[in-house]
Amino acid sequence: MTMNGAQALLRTLVDHDVDVCFTNPGTSEMHFVAALDGEPRMRAVLGLFEGVVTGAADGYARMTGRPAATLLHLGPGLGNGIANLHNARRAHVPMVNIVGDHATYHQALDAPLQSNIETLAANVSGWIRRSDSAASLAQDAAEAVVVARTCPGEIATLILPADVSWGEGGGQVVERRSFDAPLAPDLTTVEAAAKILRTGEPSAILVGNDIMRDELSLALLDAVAAATGSKVLAEVFPTRIRRGAGIASADRLGYLAEFAAMQLDGLRHLILIGAQSPVTFFAYPGKASDLVPDGCDVLVVTDVRENGPTAAEALADAVGVTVADARFAGSSRPDRPTGDLTGAALAAAVGATLPENAIVVDEAQTGGIWASPATAGCPPHDWLTLTGGSIGFGMPCATGAAIACPDRPVINLQADGSAMYTAQALWTQAREGLDVTTVIFANRSYAILNMELSRVGVESPGPVAKSMLDLTGPELDFVALAQGMGVPAERPEDAESFTAALERAVAEPGPHVIEAVIPSGF
Repeated sequence: MTMNGAQALLRTLVDHDVDVCFTNPGTSEMHFVAALDGEPRMRAVLGLFEGVVTGAADGYARMTGRPAATLLHLGPGLGNGIANLHNARRAHVPMVNIVGDHATYHQALDAPLQSNIETLAANVSGWIRRSDSAASLAQDAAEAVVVARTCPGEIATLILPADVSWGEGGGQVVERRSFDAPLAPDLTTVEAAAKILRTGEPSAILVGNDIMRDELSLALLDAVAAATGSKVLAEVFPTRIRRGAGIASADRLGYLAEFAAMQLDGLRHLILIGAQSPVTFFAYPGKASDLVPDGCDVLVVTDVRENGPTAAEALADAVGVTVADARFAGSSRPDRPTGDLTGAALAAAVGATLPENAIVVDEAQTGGIWASPATAGCPPHDWLTLTGGSIGFGMPCATGAAIACPDRPVINLQADGSAMYTAQALWTQAREGLDVTTVIFANRSYAILNMELSRVGVESPGPVAKSMLDLTGPELDFVALAQGMGVPAERPEDAESFTAALERAVAEPGPHVIEAVIPSGF
């Protein structure tokens, strides 16, 4: 069968179960765009900014475990998408990142959009390949999918020159290839961890990656902790957390180094399963960057490439406990809030109304610090967090999660400052009819940076410095912004009306925005 390169690429992707492509194309990608009509198995989703495209692919992968494809325009398009590719890389999710390039014979002319795509992609990719012919493109695409799905997940970047895309001779059919399973944990190391825990010395198990979305693993590790007097902690920002009533919980380390240090204080042993050894997000004058306490030994049981759930089962066997020994979160909800709108009132409203099996995408920043504890006893749900710290994650990630799970409500807890990075995601949500409710925590400030200003040692910031962290003059109007992109929006004035608006938005089909103006800071 005669095909051009773009047609062969699309067929190979869907044959390998990559059937969603988030796109923001340009001239060099037009043959790929044209080929979409000939491949009805591929769902193409347009984003109006590349950061929406890459963030949506991240959210999709977090909820399905499978890669979506992205389609980006040359080096500048890739550059626009890098912030959320950084978050995806830190989340260890699979993604096939397709970046168009000039035709091969055009590249030597130094046209205005010419750039070094490989250099840009190297910052966020585990694998990069530039296809050099239509005949090899299908094989390149198949390999990209295999790499992307290699545990724990990689960003595979495939660079697609325009003449490779339009070139004939792409009819090669590539058979489906198997994907490598996660590496098995070292059972000797598991036994060493069990021996440490049996001593009764102050110990903690720090978990991340695949453990956090596996209810059985969480239960087994909680049983281990209960039997040995240790505790289970989780990374500050896990990729995906399964939580709620009937599920064993793991306390997340605090973002602030002072809080994390208190959680780790006095430990003699820190056992890592799918997590990195804890460090501060930033350096602070006169303060330590390594959060492991003095005199505490660190044992790595599994890294992200190894099978965490298998390690959890083996550790439970070695300690002699079962799921029956675990402590599960009870069923509870906060009361419906009344009175003024505050961050605590918004969290109580979310906790009072959160539907079963919801997906919560959390980029609420300082305004949302109450949200996690307020929902701990809600019906089971998934919680997605900002793994890489690069803001503008929430709205795109919620978009991808809603496409991945169309039968589940998605609630995006969204700070106002970071919302402005990728607000274009609302347009995609309207276009696709996605059930995403976005709650804007509008404190009219980069509140977290006001806090960080003092933490880095600036004692008396002046008016210019303060103005750089202020979002007033003019004030942002998210109701107008959302409505301008086709999304119904409202701005409740008190806690009662906010709770009612949240219930309506979650119950009604399609996207909604609720802007809640709250005091700045904590």
